[in-house]
Amino acid sequence: MTRSLCHIVAAEDAGSRLDALCAQRGLYASRSAAARAIDEGRVFVNGAAVSKKHAVTAGDTVVYEVDEEPSRTPLSGQPIELDIRFEDDDMIVLSKQVGLVCHPAADHVDGTLVNALIWHCGEEHLCSVQGEDDRLGIVHRLDRDTSGLMLAAKTDAAGYVLMEDIRARAIDRHYLALVHGIMAHDTGMIDAPIARAANERTRMAVRDVPSAREAITTFRALERFEAGPHDDGYTLIECKLFTGRTHQIRVHMQYTRHPIVGDPVYTANGPKDPRAQLGLERQFLHSYSIRFAHPVTGEELSFADNLPRDLREALDALAPRSRGLTEAGREAAALLAASPTPSVEGSVYGPA
Repeated sequence: MTRSLCHIVAAEDAGSRLDALCAQRGLYASRSAAARAIDEGRVFVNGAAVSKKHAVTAGDTVVYEVDEEPSRTPLSGQPIELDIRFEDDDMIVLSKQVGLVCHPAADHVDGTLVNALIWHCGEEHLCSVQGEDDRLGIVHRLDRDTSGLMLAAKTDAAGYVLMEDIRARAIDRHYLALVHGIMAHDTGMIDAPIARAANERTRMAVRDVPSAREAITTFRALERFEAGPHDDGYTLIECKLFTGRTHQIRVHMQYTRHPIVGDPVYTANGPKDPRAQLGLERQFLHSYSIRFAHPVTGEELSFADNLPRDLREALDALAPRSRGLTEAGREAAALLAASPTPSVEGSVYGPA
């Protein structure tokens, strides 16, 4: 549940950035929390959505949305199995199973990756760079029903470096996605800003509004599959993120009229027949490759992660309809052939 509150800008605050004002006057707990709310389109100045850099003037009316705080269960470790690919005193690389939420939220207070990390490491061995106790170890996120490789930090020093490297686009992240339709081009770039959807606060959308944030995704076609009686064909693609917006790949692929197979939210342009979803109960989106410099030693590290069972089975079902691998597809196939298969099977209904 959310509620809207109102704040009138005082004369002494004139000229302040909106995110700084929201933090200084206690509208939000921190400047980063204020910036997130503004980017999500939850803050309005004189009735208009503006950017976090907007300079306020005396007398401006700031309307802001806040979440009703549920009675929060004390944060604790839970014995949730983790598929860890690398770990040292500074950080962890893991393959996140489908159904695992990254951190507690109003609708999911436990059973999260944070709970699993606390159980595995202990609170005292996890970074707190997100500034909130319920995000220990977290430096970036994957959607609940997106599987694959992600990073966690044990120390604040490592956490700050990793977050800055993500912002500076120094961490190379690649995803596998199966999309509806046969994509005509072998490569492409989608440069389209993303903001909170106008009428549905839980959805994101490509929008031309002040609160929209830059979002850039590139893609390479790996394999195409002929149309069938219940669909218009499919394309397996590799996506690279240059920014990390909420639902970015899912939103961008819907924007190109090639929504991700199995996506329960961003499917407006997909086939209506449920059989076209290939039996998937979640989006065919998997973080399969990541390359970065270790935040302390500087050593170049790279990891690859094969598809989990549900996505492999969907792809296997399409094999007789394949038009063949592209050159990029052969590269990806070789990488996957040498990669471990996730050892933890998730559930779209979340961990037990």
